[in-house]
Amino acid sequence: MSSMRIARAALRARSSVVARPVQRRGYADAVSDKIKLSLALPHQSIYKSQDVVQVNVPAESGEMGILAQHVPSIEQLRPGLIEVIEESGGSKQFFLSGGFAIVQPNSVLSINAVEGFPLEEFSMEAVNSQISEAQKIANGGGSEQDIAEAKIELEVLESLQASLK
Repeated sequence: MSSMRIARAALRARSSVVARPVQRRGYADAVSDKIKLSLALPHQSIYKSQDVVQVNVPAESGEMGILAQHVPSIEQLRPGLIEVIEESGGSKQFFLSGGFAIVQPNSVLSINAVEGFPLEEFSMEAVNSQISEAQKIANGGGSEQDIAEAKIELEVLESLQASLK
């Protein structure tokens, strides 16, 4: 049985057993204007806050700004800059290698990535040096696997270079 058929069967079984009323937010309902953000890597949490106003992420579908009460969704992230705008008016910037942003109801945002660092930890000189090394390999200076890895490395480094400008 295909996974799609199993999912449809589970959905039909679920909806026939549990009848839930449609929830709607009324005009007078109090709505939080802050986001609860968690930015986590496999080995540590690099940012956690209850008072974030907006988070800008590099989604695969395009740049995306997330505000409080955003529609629940899951977005795949490409390598790029995450900007966190705090209630105090300041902002923090992190460079992520990619990952996922999960927007949940009640203004909860979880961003999970394999690697991520504050933007101020990078130097333009080091990035430019690594780009030139990766370009040498990508232009035919190694095995097929080395060339493929160098092309991925170039994509990430060029995105980082653009973020540093």
